[in-house]
Amino acid sequence: MKYNEVASNFGKMTRKERSKQTAVYTSIYVGLGLLVLISVVPFVLVMMNATRTGDAIVRSPLAIFPGDALRANWELLMNRTDIVRGFVNSSFVSITSTFLSAYFGALTAYGFYAYKFKGNKPLFVFIIVFLMVPPQLAFLGFYQFMANLGLVDTFIPLIVPMIANIGTIFFLRQYAEGVIPKTMLESARIDGAKELYIFHKIGVPMLMPGIATMSIFTFIGSWNNYLMARIMLNSPDKFTLPLQIANLRAGNLWVNNQGAIYLGLAITIVPIVLFFIIFSRYLVDSIAAGSVKG
Repeated sequence: MKYNEVASNFGKMTRKERSKQTAVYTSIYVGLGLLVLISVVPFVLVMMNATRTGDAIVRSPLAIFPGDALRANWELLMNRTDIVRGFVNSSFVSITSTFLSAYFGALTAYGFYAYKFKGNKPLFVFIIVFLMVPPQLAFLGFYQFMANLGLVDTFIPLIVPMIANIGTIFFLRQYAEGVIPKTMLESARIDGAKELYIFHKIGVPMLMPGIATMSIFTFIGSWNNYLMARIMLNSPDKFTLPLQIANLRAGNLWVNNQGAIYLGLAITIVPIVLFFIIFSRYLVDSIAAGSVKG
């Protein structure tokens, strides 16, 4: 509904109806404001504590004003961890995982939607069933499988499984139904276009809002992936950023200066926030496009 129509309808309301609608909107905005506040406060505390000494944090962990120990915390962080190497490793793993998940997830979802082959529905139901299985249950078997292949202490176990990202496949399969008319695909085939050409020139552009949406979650999940990295990686030069920051908790550093740990956490948050800001507009686009069928 357009703004002029909303204003016109509001003008036709009685005073009681206006008061009621105003109260409803006010309640909604207040609730949204509280949710934003709850979401932002932890980030603010991390940023502020990154500039304070460990003693100051122990005395007042919820302070909202910065301190003067940022440089000291940075020097301690650089001396105790290879933060640059961790950042590079995390960037490589996260970007590669996100690209593979987006491309092959879109390709698989497009195949389920565009082609009616025997076993299409049972196979898709099989995928949905695996979507409900906690991935932690497969850690032991996955580790043994990687060990037999000699791939432990490499980035491959952190990247390759993202090719079969079940969540991405499920989401894009459902999303394709709302944005890709099958008549358009048939027209392209009649014109002589090859199947991969149709996928790249028609399927991918129309799926792009959904792909970008799932890429946000894939990137965040891969960037924050601590458990799998802890199990698979042994060499310090291969440690991702979460592992580097986790090592700061060892020894007396956690007791003496928590500021360096908060600074490390602040560094891990920045790429996630930037990635989300860049691609967040696709969240709205995917919801709007997915609500229209055909």
